[in-house]
Amino acid sequence: MDLKEIKTVIDLMTKNDLTEFELEKDQFKIRICKSGQGTPNYTLHAPAPVLAPAPSYAAPAPGPMAPAASPTANLPSISSPMVGTFYISPSPDSACYVSVGTEVNEETVVCIIEAMKVMNEIKAEIKGVITEIVAENGKPVEFGQPLFRIRPS
Repeated sequence: MDLKEIKTVIDLMTKNDLTEFELEKDQFKIRICKSGQGTPNYTLHAPAPVLAPAPSYAAPAPGPMAPAASPTANLPSISSPMVGTFYISPSPDSACYVSVGTEVNEETVVCIIEAMKVMNEIKAEIKGVITEIVAENGKPVEFGQPLFRIRPS
């Protein structure tokens, strides 16, 4: 299903006053739900692309100028379920949904991703404490890209 077909489904939902649409076919799944404000919120699940293994060769030893790995890099992450623009707060003059140190649960809204002029609230889907905000506010994000690192509890 491409973006044009998704937009058509959203338009049909709006015209027919539907609150929910779900389609599952092979390894593809899409679920669109209209929130209380009347804006659809959708989740798209597609199979992850299979990448070829990296060639095996010895990399040079890092020098003194090599960047250090983030201390939270090995923690689980909250990833983007879609392509869009990442926003950490509901509006530019509003407080952030979460910050480093915020305790979240599965239902906590952590950010918004704007896709096709639709604001999609993203939930943590894991219980824990936010340890790092990886994505940059107002910048594009890709499907599967880490948005936050979280220490599970």
